[in-house]
Amino acid sequence: MKRDINIFEFPLNLGLKKKEHETEPGVRKLPDWLRKFDFHKEINPKNIFRLEAPDYSMKPDQESGVLNAEAIIDYARKQADFISKNHQENTFSLMLGGDCSILIGTALALRKLGNFGLFYLDGHTDFIPAHLSETTAAAGMDLAIITGMGHEKLTDIQGLKPYFREENIYCAGNAETDDDEYVQQIINSDIHYFDLYRLRKNGFGKTADDFLKMVNSKALDGFFIHLDVDVLNDQLMPAVDSRTEDGIDYDNLKEMLKPLVRSPLCFGIEITVLDPDYDENGTYTEPVVKNLIEIIKNKED
Repeated sequence: MKRDINIFEFPLNLGLKKKEHETEPGVRKLPDWLRKFDFHKEINPKNIFRLEAPDYSMKPDQESGVLNAEAIIDYARKQADFISKNHQENTFSLMLGGDCSILIGTALALRKLGNFGLFYLDGHTDFIPAHLSETTAAAGMDLAIITGMGHEKLTDIQGLKPYFREENIYCAGNAETDDDEYVQQIINSDIHYFDLYRLRKNGFGKTADDFLKMVNSKALDGFFIHLDVDVLNDQLMPAVDSRTEDGIDYDNLKEMLKPLVRSPLCFGIEITVLDPDYDENGTYTEPVVKNLIEIIKNKED
């Protein structure tokens, strides 16, 4: 990658419902955890920007049905302003979560910049309304929120609904395919949907190439990549909030992401949901760091 890289740290964990044994979800430690494995040093960013997140809570919101909705909306507004203020032309934005709800603030920022596409790489669709969510946590419905599904206090911040248009999104990697009602939500949408089976059948490189062709054919202003590390096979990455047995491997990940990251139209990528509390020795973090550096710096295999 020839462009300068800026790292944005968004250590938000309000989009997750804490498990019984947890004090709070550990994903807020992710940026600092990656630094311990020389991620920042190897990326060698031009700048590192950080927006501190509110303290963890589990505050229900009756109006929207989404946990911590008011605090998430407030952070999304601040995040969008923070990105807009610090974004520089011809730089690649590398965003470190946090949980998947950081996508809301990024989506808001990109909506202000123009009409963008989204490559959503995740072990789940995250495309359901609040009443279908067992946890009512925003990280499990962030793709729905950014496309306009849900209460308007979340979906229409500053009157900018939808932040991404469904037809400009590829959602790839869902391994949670047993629940028909869950899957039917995205099948009924205009999102280009590739569950794990279809992704393998279509081909990882071809899916990325098809997405780039769509971005070009629609003359979009650019695109963004969402990467939830739970898209990886559970044996490679069990240190996540919501585990699924199946998933892709690192070769698949590189085949998909390298051409996307290489594109001058790629605004950046966000990395979410790796929880250091579930990987105390860094057994699973070390290989993910190595592969992400290779992808982002476009190093040779």
